[in-house]
Amino acid sequence: MNNQVQPPTEAQEINKVPLIIVLISGAFVAILNQTLLGTALPHIMRDLNVDENTVQWLQSIFMLVNGIMIPITAFFIERFTTRGLFLTAMSLFGVGTIICAVAPDFSFLLAGRVLQAAGAGIIMPLMQTILFLIFPIEKRGSAMGMFGLVIAFAPAIGPTLSGWLVEHYPWRSLFYVILPIVIIDIAVAYFILKNITKRTFPKVDVLSIVLSTLGFGGLLYGFSAAGSSGWASGAVVISLIVGSITLAWFILRQLNLKQPILEFRVFKYFIFTLTTALGMTVFMAMIGTAVIIPIFMQNMLGFSAVESGLALMPGAVIMGLMNPVTGRLFDKFGARWLSIIGISILVVTTFMFAVFTPDTTFMYIAVVNAFRMLGIAMVMMPVTTAGLNQLPTNLIPHGTAMNNTMRQMAGAVGTALLVTLMTNNAVPSEGVEGAIHGVNVSFFVAGVFSVIALVMAFFIKNSRPGIGDVH
Repeated sequence: MNNQVQPPTEAQEINKVPLIIVLISGAFVAILNQTLLGTALPHIMRDLNVDENTVQWLQSIFMLVNGIMIPITAFFIERFTTRGLFLTAMSLFGVGTIICAVAPDFSFLLAGRVLQAAGAGIIMPLMQTILFLIFPIEKRGSAMGMFGLVIAFAPAIGPTLSGWLVEHYPWRSLFYVILPIVIIDIAVAYFILKNITKRTFPKVDVLSIVLSTLGFGGLLYGFSAAGSSGWASGAVVISLIVGSITLAWFILRQLNLKQPILEFRVFKYFIFTLTTALGMTVFMAMIGTAVIIPIFMQNMLGFSAVESGLALMPGAVIMGLMNPVTGRLFDKFGARWLSIIGISILVVTTFMFAVFTPDTTFMYIAVVNAFRMLGIAMVMMPVTTAGLNQLPTNLIPHGTAMNNTMRQMAGAVGTALLVTLMTNNAVPSEGVEGAIHGVNVSFFVAGVFSVIALVMAFFIKNSRPGIGDVH
């Protein structure tokens, strides 16, 4: 296996700066696109005449399709060139953006989101894999931190930009703003992107792709549909059963294939398994908030879209600024104590979000959210890097695909679960106070998830580069 442990020599000689600029620009629009819609959801609800449970599908479908695409991306990375894959993904994303911009109704808008998500689902794991191939192990924490700084700038400006745009222009302007960035990135990538990843030409196993799509898709659809249909509805139950059975079949098949589409043996590495579970729990808490806070502020407290965006902005800025810092701290001290401190902050601040009243101030939401995002920043990048550092180089594409798949599943489940809790626990007869009760219940449950994550963080050991089970 030694011949596979070293990244391709071409990657070692490559000029990293233009390559990273192209990759990060692609990831930037993918993430900006995910956070742009948050503050615009109430406007889309009014314009297209849909309710909360329906409109949250614009977020859930993005994570659903992401979750379906990401497992297949590990196969794509080994099958196609870096350039070809990146350009295809960005083109898919661009076409989806155009469809969203001109969508005459909700179903067209949803279809555009599906295409956007298909592109984004390839871009994120591809970029992480390339970063891990071009940086040595002792510099990966800092590299992921710098990447995190730029990527976190997207959610930092997303809600505020979105709020400002939907106050002054139709919500479609959100997609027209993204489109030029996508076109420029495709043009630049065409000229400067080099091939980094090693092609091993795995065979196309059609059954595996079908099982992966039905398995991950079935589970994600089931959890997401529970938001509007309820957990006992036939569609939800059938989709969860089909998803579970086909996913189990998919996993067994991968373990028996010589060249699996997604390598489940990455879970033999304990730290990788633990940090992936941790990342899922934290992401669930983070992504649910991005959907619930704008709905709470605009529909229950009467704030404008701009104000709800501004309330989320300090937290996103802090998260962005902290990423390079936590990257360096990780390279120095490992992930254990960073995670424990970060999740402790997350636990306290999440429970502080579970006591909202009709008198809750803008300042309270902004300050508590800022501390909450500080906690999340101390966890996300370090645990991802700690987990991937445990894997031999030939398993890194599978590790990044698995990590991203699990996180997207957690995001879709988290969003659907928290929105379901919010709507099911609202007490319509009590007006605004009754609606806010639903929000408080959803944050209380998010707080419980955070406590589970805190317990898991104590089990992280030897996560510093060069120590422990690193191959």
